[in-house]
Amino acid sequence: MRFSLTTHATPEQVLAAMTDFSDRRLETWSKTLDPKTYELRELGDTWAVAKESTARSPYWVVCRYDWSDPAVLRWTEVENSYGGHGAGEVRITPTPEGGSLLEADWGGTRASRAHDRIALFVVHHWLSPVAARLWRKTLDEYALREDS
Repeated sequence: MRFSLTTHATPEQVLAAMTDFSDRRLETWSKTLDPKTYELRELGDTWAVAKESTARSPYWVVCRYDWSDPAVLRWTEVENSYGGHGAGEVRITPTPEGGSLLEADWGGTRASRAHDRIALFVVHHWLSPVAARLWRKTLDEYALREDS
């Protein structure tokens, strides 16, 4: 899945929203993160391992996130429900208006079962615009809360 978006959130706000693995993560990402499956497994200064899924999705992943470079959030799937593997990243660039440009790329995911491969193909190729809209809305709302 590849998409780009602009948000009113500053690069610092984007990184904060995406790397907050406290209980606030469930509030910030309430439109995309299922609280029933969310589980923080490990947390370091610039990395985390968490189990996550989208509400009503039959799929979950355990990802190792790394933000040692504050301009790039990277993740690697270390476990998932579909027997595959994958990795991704989000590059965060400041815009002249004070917001951010995000370039997301999540790929390499392979599933072991045929029906899972079809579902992941749909997710990665046709749902990019939906994901971009949800992320933009979430990050814009985050920026408003942080600015007030």
